[in-house]
Amino acid sequence: MTPYQLSKSESRYLQEINELYYMIPALQEIERRLASADNCSERLLMIWDELYEIMVQCKPQVDLLLEERKAKGNIKDVNQARKSVAGNLFSNLIIYLFIQSKILGHIKPDIFITSKLGEVPQLKDLTTIHVDTETQKPDMDLAVYAFDEQESLRNCLILSLKTSLRERAGQTYKWKLLLEIANTENAIKQKYGIRYEAPFIPKIGFVTVNFYNEINNPQHRGMFKFFDASFIGKNITSDFIAKLSELPAYVNREI
Repeated sequence: MTPYQLSKSESRYLQEINELYYMIPALQEIERRLASADNCSERLLMIWDELYEIMVQCKPQVDLLLEERKAKGNIKDVNQARKSVAGNLFSNLIIYLFIQSKILGHIKPDIFITSKLGEVPQLKDLTTIHVDTETQKPDMDLAVYAFDEQESLRNCLILSLKTSLRERAGQTYKWKLLLEIANTENAIKQKYGIRYEAPFIPKIGFVTVNFYNEINNPQHRGMFKFFDASFIGKNITSDFIAKLSELPAYVNREI
């Protein structure tokens, strides 16, 4: 099989991720786990389910790096920087694993991922719901997408990433509910002038590492019913949220 050739954007993503100071401990841990494996391809899939473990394990090292940056005057507030780093670390780990999974053949070569939503202009229509003269946008951290032969978007999965459910998880499912209203005939749609003018309806997904073990809260469990797909970066078995290692198969099937 011909090895997958990275696109320019994928090569740039990997370079940028490798240069981020807070990514170094996590990437080193991933390399350590792969180095001890008999089958790197199978081991990489398992790592998708170990993101929580990896992020927790790397936290002391990241904290030291943050303290060093504060001492040098690069940041003012370590606690505030820590919150930002946690979210960015989570997002970049998913991008990194996604690209590595493409290299190993777990994800089809014509499926791409981005956090730089301006790189795909057609995403603007997919993520805009009109409410009378105003617009509503989803809480979107990543988009997984593919083009057709005419280089138009064929399909798209909008992903909202949250390290915990204490964050704005509700914002995403409310937008998904608004999307459903916009694409059915109903009185609410007419009352508020809700319109959706995109050529197709994207999939809406949610990904978490659930730092505070909140997913069994009944209110949170009900929230997951609104998404087309939900994933968790922990090696657990659940009847309402899938393991993150199932994401490659999901995008191959749905995108």
